Amino acid sequence: MEMKDKNISINGIDDGKEFNWGNTSKDYALYRDIYPQEFYRYILDLGLCKDGQRCLDVGTGTGVLPRNMYKYGASWTGTDISENQIEEAKAISKEAGMNIDFYACDAKDVELDAESIDVITACQCIWYLDHRVTAPKFARMLKADGSFLILYMGWLPFEDEIAGKSEELILKYNPKWTGCGDTVHPVLVPNEYLDYFNIEKREEFRVDIPFTRESWHGRMRVCRGTSASMSPEEFALWNDEHINMLKGYPESFIIKHYVSIALLKKKGIIDAFC
Repeated sequence: MEMKDKNISINGIDDGKEFNWGNTSKDYALYRDIYPQEFYRYILDLGLCKDGQRCLDVGTGTGVLPRNMYKYGASWTGTDISENQIEEAKAISKEAGMNIDFYACDAKDVELDAESIDVITACQCIWYLDHRVTAPKFARMLKADGSFLILYMGWLPFEDEIAGKSEELILKYNPKWTGCGDTVHPVLVPNEYLDYFNIEKREEFRVDIPFTRESWHGRMRVCRGTSASMSPEEFALWNDEHINMLKGYPESFIIKHYVSIALLKKKGIIDAFC
């Protein structure tokens, strides 16, 4: 199913202000591939996304997760609502010689055979899904022992000065942005999934991510609160002011982040309907 990029809004996110990830795709491909090796190692240590397993990554963006885990031997399909994001994912993976299937479609419209998938991953996107539709759909597509892995990594603005000042500038030009003020906490597991899955593991751990002034500015450019939702005039003002703010810091620095993961296992027939 092919879709054209369009503005979307979701209740509870940015006070309903529209955003469009397709506006960020070129920068997204350059600046969002920032997960550290311990992030991928954690997934592998769960026994997931490797050794011939069939994996589906929803909300894949430019395919960061499938592309970085491709070498571990899983078979990957990635989907995203943004056609621009998927086009970038296809181009990057093709150039790298990776055989990954990417499709532009909403997660609720993904149609794969029943009990054909070992692992479904949702990285940085769980709050965008239509859970009433995706919860039973994911359970149907997963094998009897299948896993649904919810992944998140965020910076810590109250602990990191640069992250905090960057958030202040976003809010100056986009006060409706709700992606601010993060603290270490468990990743969201919407209640709809609990009818079909058991939570097997939840964990958070801290990571320090290295940036240069350019790469951190790029990371902020692909934040939902900036290029995905600001007007061109707002974005130009924010862009110049953020560059000037970063001139007060060293060329290279660390930004404090944390990773939050929830591993859900598909319930058996008796479990799901008792």
